Amino acid sequence: MKPRSNSDLPFMKMHGLGNDFVVLDARTRDLSLEARLIRRIADRHTGVGFDQLAILKTEGADLNLTFYNADGSTSGACGNATRCVARYLMTQSGKTQVTLTTERGKLQASDLGGGLTEVNLGAPQLEWQNIPLARDMDSLLLPIEGTPTATGMGNPHCTFFVPDAEAIDLAVQGAAMEHHPLFPNRTNVQFASVIGSDHLRMRVWERGVGITLASGSSSCAVAVAAVRRGLTGSKVEIDLDGGRLMIDWRADGVWMTGPTTHVFDGHFTAEFLRGD
Repeated sequence: MKPRSNSDLPFMKMHGLGNDFVVLDARTRDLSLEARLIRRIADRHTGVGFDQLAILKTEGADLNLTFYNADGSTSGACGNATRCVARYLMTQSGKTQVTLTTERGKLQASDLGGGLTEVNLGAPQLEWQNIPLARDMDSLLLPIEGTPTATGMGNPHCTFFVPDAEAIDLAVQGAAMEHHPLFPNRTNVQFASVIGSDHLRMRVWERGVGITLASGSSSCAVAVAAVRRGLTGSKVEIDLDGGRLMIDWRADGVWMTGPTTHVFDGHFTAEFLRGD
């Protein structure tokens, strides 16, 4: 998208299974956003609304993605936003593969046809100091009621396996666990149930956001935790509030596959950007 004037800021609204994003294409302009402006854009009443905001930039020969949460904090990874932007770039270029650089490193994405896009979110972080946790401990079974599993996917995750994910009061339990002292950088929280062979039902509370309809990195973390605990094989289907993702933990990383939607394009006016 091109700006209508030098003071306007174009954006794209996208989502993956209802996990929604504002995407700013800054490949041809300098762009830096303060946290307070990010929070205003995230407001679903007076802004546009999003779970994460993604900024696409060019750094040398690399295409770089930076992510922000709705509270203005940074996010080291966002799997669904990565898939959405990858789909946008592949549509633009006519290619079926693209590589994007994030805080996680270089991530490969591919067009599988049928509206499906897959991305490799890299190897999971399983050691306590890399997730990170507050002290040395086994990340498989945390010393917390419910014995959840901790996983790093570029951001921290805390996964509870429960008999019925639908029965969890996510607003209460997710909010409390996000700030648990074992997670010095806060954490994403998932509640998952085994509902079939290599098939999970999962609900998610995202750090800095709250309840979301889906989360790509959370889905990857849940799949890794399920494999480590012997609950599933390495290739699983995960049903979220917004739909289904396929996760495959391979030797070269954790691959995620699902649909994406480019909803609309728009412009932030100069008045909005100034806060008038």
